[in-house]
Amino acid sequence: MKKDNKTTASEFILLGISSQQDWNGLLFALLLIMYITTMIGNLTTVLAISLDDHLLHTPMYFFLSNLSLADICFTTTIVPKILAGTFSKVRKISYGGCFVQMHFFLAFGTINNFLLASMALDRNVAICRPLHYATVMSSRVCLLLVAVSWLVSHLHALLHTLLMSSLSFCASNRVLHFFCDIFPLLKISCSSTDLNVLLVYTEGAVVVSGVLLFIALSYACILMAVLKIPSAEGKRKAFSTCGSHLAVVTLYYGTVIWVYFQPSSSFSAEKDTLAAIMYTAVTPLLNPFIYTLRNDKMKKALRKLFGSKVN
Repeated sequence: MKKDNKTTASEFILLGISSQQDWNGLLFALLLIMYITTMIGNLTTVLAISLDDHLLHTPMYFFLSNLSLADICFTTTIVPKILAGTFSKVRKISYGGCFVQMHFFLAFGTINNFLLASMALDRNVAICRPLHYATVMSSRVCLLLVAVSWLVSHLHALLHTLLMSSLSFCASNRVLHFFCDIFPLLKISCSSTDLNVLLVYTEGAVVVSGVLLFIALSYACILMAVLKIPSAEGKRKAFSTCGSHLAVVTLYYGTVIWVYFQPSSSFSAEKDTLAAIMYTAVTPLLNPFIYTLRNDKMKKALRKLFGSKVN
């Protein structure tokens, strides 16, 4: 491979979700509705918690407000660019813009990863060590967990982005995806991508699989503690506090593992587009509904929020 091929393209072409022009109008309408709903749902969750002093200082809702904020940023990193290019025959993104998008996509996705782990820790302590809950999950600890989540996530994303930006893309500038993601970019690089792939399956695996293992162990402890509760009603109440979180964890990690933890050579834009849409658009859309519709405290906070607006 010649070094002088380092002169990469000044822009990339995102081929989008569908190459069929007949579907563009429907896709645009669907994605626009989903994006607006996502923004309203998550922003409402953040406002409802922020305006309720009791909820704001409760660890679970403090983590939930940060999760909603991260979802707003996460989906905004991807969806507006898709909407802007839906009716365009050529969907361009600048060289620098592509890597900026990739950085924030990885950063906010990883923040979700760590926040879900923090919420699992909160449920674990609340059920398994209720007498120590106030001490273990103090305001200081919660702030530290959130701050570390945001910091480490951006460092993680920066590492991948810098390594990706060092590659040459002289073979093609056509990205077989609807945003700048790791594997689609690796597929069109004419440089050696061994180090990038190694980083995905080592550092990336530790970040995702390590956190997922922590969540699994937390719920194993929760399950053992709940089984010791004598009454069926007590068990039901304990499980009900975990149901929403488990639903989001299953949805989030199921799609992430499907896309990223397979051989890079087997990446297929057609095969993985649905999974990518799930974690970039559908999961941020569903999160506020999953956490609020079955939560009486959130319902009261929402009534208070909209009631104050009316008054």
